[in-house]
Amino acid sequence: MTSSTDASKAARRGTLPLAFACGDPLGVGPEVSVLAAIELAKKRDKVVLFGDGKALTERLDAQPIDSTLRARIVIESVGKLPAAARARHEPNAAAGALSLASLNAASSAVTEGRCRALVTAPVSKSAIQLGVVDGPSFTGQTEHLARKAGLASDAVTMMFLGPRLKVALVTTHLSLREVPDAVTPARVGRTIRHLADAVLRLGVRPGSRIVVSGLNPHAGEEGMFGDEEGRVIARAIAWARTFPPFVSGTLKVTGAIGAETAFRDAKAAKVAGVVAMFHDQATIASKLLDWGSAVNVTWGLPYVRTSVDHGVAYDAAASGNVDPSGMIAAARLARALTKTTDAASDTAPLSALPDSDTKTIVTPKLPASKPPTSRAPTSKP
Repeated sequence: MTSSTDASKAARRGTLPLAFACGDPLGVGPEVSVLAAIELAKKRDKVVLFGDGKALTERLDAQPIDSTLRARIVIESVGKLPAAARARHEPNAAAGALSLASLNAASSAVTEGRCRALVTAPVSKSAIQLGVVDGPSFTGQTEHLARKAGLASDAVTMMFLGPRLKVALVTTHLSLREVPDAVTPARVGRTIRHLADAVLRLGVRPGSRIVVSGLNPHAGEEGMFGDEEGRVIARAIAWARTFPPFVSGTLKVTGAIGAETAFRDAKAAKVAGVVAMFHDQATIASKLLDWGSAVNVTWGLPYVRTSVDHGVAYDAAASGNVDPSGMIAAARLARALTKTTDAASDTAPLSALPDSDTKTIVTPKLPASKPPTSRAPTSKP
């Protein structure tokens, strides 16, 4: 039951503006941010744009909007991109530094209680890395926001939530060579529970099913093509089933199955969501099924963060052929997730997750994993 205090906090949060981190100033980020802000202003929402103040003001003033809409959009400048850096639409250190400053300022506005949710435009990882003078390498906004919130980078989950496919990623920005070692029971279990939390918040019907994809071809084919499905993924699924909403039957979780089967079932609306093992396993399916309407969501932060499902698009920025639909979708989802409910939060503390390399994790007793089935080679090609 929601207390009156919780209700008043939710009501207050609903009146706060959304914080837009406007992304790479040489990409489509500033333009799509301005256009999305106008769409929200038409719905009486308030938005704060964080970025190059002069450039954002020029873009906004060029739009045919009345003073009422304009008053709902505030620009907070975090710097100015030098004229020399604007010559070409490509990664450079100055643009990267401004992108990171925008992201930091916008996320701080949310954590400080000045804004209710964070919506991020695309950035160039390579540009930000060029602008990093000291500190850790920048591997993505998801990982950076987790670190900034005092969380391990794998304590949060990257998701792509669209009308046809809702998919959560066990691993994110890693080389394929590193992925198998990064697929641990802890990470798979966390991802299952985060996706369950997300689909329930979005109103999935009780009794719906989440499916977990395999890592290997044909989900390992009983150990012929890899043993992670039995050694890692099955244990994580068994652990997740001991917690709500699975233990109560509100949701079901099955797997591991071949990724192609999992995504085909999602397309046919047979499952509420898919847990994918690595980046492109998820994003290829998401962009084929929900291009322009899927939203990148970071689950597990102490606040709601949504983003577009596309990159900086330097070519589109240079040509002026900009499509704001992805940023509008991200903003609308952020608004929906913060309208009457608390910010997205982890459904299980990290200390409760199974078998992880994180030192603070306490490993629960789980059934011993079965060794992969040994099969003699056949003469089939």
